Amino acid sequence: MVREVTGIRYVTPLREGGSVPGVVEADDLGTYVVKFVGAAQGRKALVAEVIAGELGRRLGLRVPELVRFVFDPVIALGEPDQEIQDLLKASGGLNLGMDFLPGSLGFDPLVFPVDAEEASRVVWFDALIGNVDRSWRNPNMLVWHRDLWLIDHGASLIWHHNWPSAPAAAARLYDASDHALTRFSPDPAAVAGELAARVTEDLLTEVTALVPDEWLVDEPGFDTPDDVRAAYRDLLGARAPRVHERITLAPSVREKQPPPEWLRPWVEGHAGRSDADGRGAR
Repeated sequence: MVREVTGIRYVTPLREGGSVPGVVEADDLGTYVVKFVGAAQGRKALVAEVIAGELGRRLGLRVPELVRFVFDPVIALGEPDQEIQDLLKASGGLNLGMDFLPGSLGFDPLVFPVDAEEASRVVWFDALIGNVDRSWRNPNMLVWHRDLWLIDHGASLIWHHNWPSAPAAAARLYDASDHALTRFSPDPAAVAGELAARVTEDLLTEVTALVPDEWLVDEPGFDTPDDVRAAYRDLLGARAPRVHERITLAPSVREKQPPPEWLRPWVEGHAGRSDADGRGAR
């Protein structure tokens, strides 16, 4: 997140998410999904997007490029929905843009296979950032050019909503029993050594430095934005070496039993799909 772009045309809102991001064209001729600072989740959702997204990228996971997005509500005067207009008017200035992936499809575990190593890396990463929003109900993953891409990390780092209790909250177990990748037999412990070794103080300093000061100022209990950055760095750095020990997986994954109950309706409904159908849907 080193580039800054300016919006020139508001295209459409995306109503699937609670934060109602929008598709906006920018002055670099790119198109972005913009997460607005005026959304109900507030600036902390944008902080989580930056830290989690940029950390994931440095760990070798695919995350769409993030940019500092300057938005002027004037470019969206044609939007007819009054609630969205109120959101846009409250979001003038600096927001977060995520590169729009044209033609991408929402991830479906019955159509797009993921190898066990990649599944293991994603589950380990989600445990590290405390991501509670990658379940089979809402995978927050896209398939683009036959590759898996991770999106929407605003609900991660949930402990930063109450810093005094953050160490205790971060030490809790991470329940991955309904993670969207459970059917691919993830083994986070198998990749923990390599990934944890990469989560260094220097890397975390680099990632947290990408968060704009204005999203960190006036945080209760902290004197400066750099103090807040240090809190993120210290917590994630302490969490990384042993986070794999806190991950709980569904018994069906560990023992390679039949799919869990929540997946069986999907399996039955897709039983007639051929391999060719699956490849064509990617």
